[in-house]
Amino acid sequence: MKIKTFLIGGFCCLSLLTMKAQQVWTPDNGDGTFTNPLMWGDWPDPDVIRVGDDFYFVSTSMHYVPGSPVAKSKDLVNWEIVGYAVDRYDEDPRYDMKGGELYLNGSWANSIRHNKGKFYVAFCTPYGWGTETGHFSVCEAEKPEGPWMRTIFPEYLYDPGLFFDDDGKVYVVHGQHKLYVTELNEDVKSVKSKPIEIWNKGVDDARGSGKRAGMEGSHVYKINGMYYITCPAGGTEGWQVCLRSKNIYGPYESKVIIQDDTSYPVNGLHQGGMVQLKNGDWWFIIMQDRGPIGRVPYLLPVKWVDGWPVLGVEGKDAITYPKPTVGKNHKMKVPATTDEFDGKRLGLQWQWNHNPDNEKWSLRERPGYMRLKASKAIDLKNARNTLTQRVQGPNSTGTVELDLSGLKDGNIAGFGVFESPYAYVAVQQEGGKRKVVMCNDGKIIETPIENLTQDKIWIRARVTDKGFTARFYYSLDGAFFSPVGNVLNMGLGLPWTANRFALFNFSTTEEGVDGIADFNWFRFYGK
Repeated sequence: MKIKTFLIGGFCCLSLLTMKAQQVWTPDNGDGTFTNPLMWGDWPDPDVIRVGDDFYFVSTSMHYVPGSPVAKSKDLVNWEIVGYAVDRYDEDPRYDMKGGELYLNGSWANSIRHNKGKFYVAFCTPYGWGTETGHFSVCEAEKPEGPWMRTIFPEYLYDPGLFFDDDGKVYVVHGQHKLYVTELNEDVKSVKSKPIEIWNKGVDDARGSGKRAGMEGSHVYKINGMYYITCPAGGTEGWQVCLRSKNIYGPYESKVIIQDDTSYPVNGLHQGGMVQLKNGDWWFIIMQDRGPIGRVPYLLPVKWVDGWPVLGVEGKDAITYPKPTVGKNHKMKVPATTDEFDGKRLGLQWQWNHNPDNEKWSLRERPGYMRLKASKAIDLKNARNTLTQRVQGPNSTGTVELDLSGLKDGNIAGFGVFESPYAYVAVQQEGGKRKVVMCNDGKIIETPIENLTQDKIWIRARVTDKGFTARFYYSLDGAFFSPVGNVLNMGLGLPWTANRFALFNFSTTEEGVDGIADFNWFRFYGK
């Protein structure tokens, strides 16, 4: 292992154990209890299954590549990323940022199931935001690490809940407000029947406010001969509903199984899936919207009352619970963040903003560094090969060390927080001269150094959920950091997609194409 420094605040500390920089939020209290959320970052639209002694979790990832992250746990509390169901999107050149871009597309409302020795992940892809057209995909693999094979259906099955019945039939429950059942062929590669409508009415707010809302995000179960469909209603401030029937096609009756926003007012717990332990207990992973930091997953116990799954404690969230009973204690684990770029493969914590140009990045050309070669772009939003990972709450800090010796005129290379708006600190080279700039929402706010004469710079971004702000810093020695520019008020201009730490190198000129930025490491510090 390389000896490297990790940096916290204005102090420089030497350590062989560079992973100490990570300190990510963990729900495990170490005393047999856990405190929600499971992961204090953007893991939206969760679904969960158990295969033997292992639990698997899938999440929506929109346009980010690779897509549809799959995580694994032994106890439903401690999770690590093990793979992605989608390597890249090849159905439209705009995923390569050719002829435009496809932010907000990709994978929506993922569903995960296991049947006859295979894992399946299903999701939908809309053709543009707010449209009623798109397509549906099913990915299959023999193990969650992959390789995965994807089948793209011409049909658009919105927010699909994939379900394998015990008679061998395969169904998808899908739709928004109106819910439908569509049968697939047994090989799960094509549609067998036309959609049949099973629900076309809203569900009332359980608090008696008179608010009524339609449903989406379906997940399907068959328990003791009864079909159950769990769905969110009411959007960000909404609640979770369960439908049940003795027949997959209905008729269905409904019940609100949780309505609670006390842990993060006014945003309600809604959308997710449930899983049964070996001992017969049931648990539910459900999400809560926490604004620009993302939609975070919660773990709630399920108690069956009169044949209905009721979440939490009598339909309310207690926030802290005894851990699920799985037979033994397991080590604390969290999804990876910090990266020394020492490996031959990119860490699973990283996703590109669109399909990457694999000729323009490397971990091998300069071992121990993430090398990004510039492509031409007018700004960061239109730049390909922007490398991202989740910001996290309640506070998180990302720091990079950047070698600039390979830059060309026209290059803008740096580190920041990406969404819309975005902000960053970067080194911009023009006429053989480098300057340090802070950019916020496409505008240069400050240029603290007009002529940078050294080849290294350290850049830092700090994020908090208090007001959803990010602040930026730079250092010329890796020890003392100076604040720069103004505050980024993090937003959601790309709806339903949280803010992310972002490493980048793009060029505003043809002359700068293939200019090199070498990132020595990324280090995460949070709590």
